[in-house]
Amino acid sequence: MGPKERVLNVLSDNPVDKTPVTSFTQVGIVEAMQKVGAPWPEAHSDPNKMATLGASLYKLIGLEAIRVPFCLTVEAEAIGCKVDMGKIDRQPSIRAHAFESPSEVRIDPGWLDRGRVPVVLKAIELLKEEGLDAPLIVGITGPFTLSGHLIGTEKLVRSIKVEPQNIEKLLDTVVEANISYCAKIAEAGADIITVNEPTASPDLLNPLDFKYLVKPRLQTLANSIKIKKVLHICGSALPIVGDMAACGYDAISIEDKVDITKAKEAISKSVGKPSFPRMTFGGPVKVKIAGNVSTAKTLFMGKPEEVKAEALQALKAGVDFLAPACGLAPPTPLANVRAMVEARDEFFAR
Repeated sequence: MGPKERVLNVLSDNPVDKTPVTSFTQVGIVEAMQKVGAPWPEAHSDPNKMATLGASLYKLIGLEAIRVPFCLTVEAEAIGCKVDMGKIDRQPSIRAHAFESPSEVRIDPGWLDRGRVPVVLKAIELLKEEGLDAPLIVGITGPFTLSGHLIGTEKLVRSIKVEPQNIEKLLDTVVEANISYCAKIAEAGADIITVNEPTASPDLLNPLDFKYLVKPRLQTLANSIKIKKVLHICGSALPIVGDMAACGYDAISIEDKVDITKAKEAISKSVGKPSFPRMTFGGPVKVKIAGNVSTAKTLFMGKPEEVKAEALQALKAGVDFLAPACGLAPPTPLANVRAMVEARDEFFAR
């Protein structure tokens, strides 16, 4: 069984020969950039370099993922935010927000033709044409996080209590932009879309606000996506894991702060049974869990044997996808990511 079939089978709740070792989050690391000649920041704006870097960890070490882009600023920039494009070892970041207040936000349909959106779509097409035997995964910025980019995350969170109706309208506007972008991504040839919602984490947002404000928009987005889909939320997400699982995604991606066993228990309690019907394409599917080898500590700063030990722990806990807990830090040693792949192979060779 090849990597692409393996990953897609798990997302479809079909049998596989072994747990996939993949990444639904960003995969650009400096060592790989240098080996394949596709460094940041050029790889953020050049479709050929984006495609090359996106496939680098699959080609170099067998990570079962081709993943683009490498930041969460593509949509915000196209809508009007000013972006600092970063350096070879630093991701792009928002330099200036596009709007002053929630009520000012307007997103015209032409945004999909601006900025780096066409770059991402072209990179997807190039990778699709190459026909590699690995899933083509494309990350987008979720509605809450993108709303924060547009007006400022602190202002967004504060405005939930001050002007809730305007925040509701803002999120509805942004999720429509998400839906349009996801349709373009699917049309270009992606296999999987990862919806990244880092600022919807309980570390920043009250779990009740997630449940009643963010969750309905994530469900709307999930129901619109016609290909496989994964929801990633950073931080100590255990209080919202049950709600994440009920959003309609084929898998949820969680950080090392969340215990896999406790996450499974929370999902079971939330949905009432292991498999439950969802108003989305493909019928009833069991929600899978991806994770959760520490990116900030083990993969970034640890030794290969420490990576293997943590990966083994996740596999023993029954994770459905062995994966980094979050996006890889650019200075992450290639040997450490390779160790994660080797840990999976050694586990199933026993």
